[in-house]
Amino acid sequence: MKFTTENKPLAMFNFSSLTDIVMLLLIFFLLTSQFVVQTGVKVKLPGAKNNEQLSTSKFIVTLTQTGGIYLGEEASTIEELGAKLGILKAAAKEENLIIRADKSVPIELVIKVIDAARGAGIEKFTLETEKENQ
Repeated sequence: MKFTTENKPLAMFNFSSLTDIVMLLLIFFLLTSQFVVQTGVKVKLPGAKNNEQLSTSKFIVTLTQTGGIYLGEEASTIEELGAKLGILKAAAKEENLIIRADKSVPIELVIKVIDAARGAGIEKFTLETEKENQ
């Protein structure tokens, strides 16, 4: 007994499943791109016309409007800051301290942070600013 098979080429291709996948990927990337958040403590940085892009550093001290001091994202005090910076400097062998101070922070607090860092052996300091619109 001989069976006959009909192997005809497919005349049409159904794009509906491919379109569904592309739409789901588009929605996924649109939604996830909205959740990119800047890490760290939020402060209003002072403006400067001539500022430069900073390279990332492990030595970032943030001074908030309320007088809070943060080393990275960890809260600290002036008394603890020198010891913590000394430990980080020994481990990371980094030389530059980035200071992110809010606009309203008194200069006295910035000087205390610089003094604590010098006590830990750090000699280079950078004050982070925002690009000022002209």
